[in-house]
Amino acid sequence: MEGQVKQQVAERVLCALEDIPDGQSKGFPAAPGAFTGLFAVRRGDRVWVYVNSCPHIGVPLDPVPDRFLDTKKQNIVCSTHGARFRIEDGFCTSGPCYGESLEAVPHRVDAEGRVLVPEDAGL
Repeated sequence: MEGQVKQQVAERVLCALEDIPDGQSKGFPAAPGAFTGLFAVRRGDRVWVYVNSCPHIGVPLDPVPDRFLDTKKQNIVCSTHGARFRIEDGFCTSGPCYGESLEAVPHRVDAEGRVLVPEDAGL
């Protein structure tokens, strides 16, 4: 629309896309001043980024670093309760938080292959 200025969102680099093995996941520490980290799942050139917190009681999902997926690499799994989430939208398909969703993080992959998220992601 005429007269409107698009506001720039401050971003931070999460990682290079190639740092996330294809078909797998990778966790990231919380941003400065935050308590909750993020994680990303990659399939080819596509990536999904979520806050690393189960919607049931807020615990991190990974039992060990970077292990967010089930053995078949088809679902995100909460290590505490076994809740299963779709990779594509974070929707819980089974477990104590059935019907809830992980908190998706807006992101983009720039021309240099870096995954960028808002500076305040996870706060």
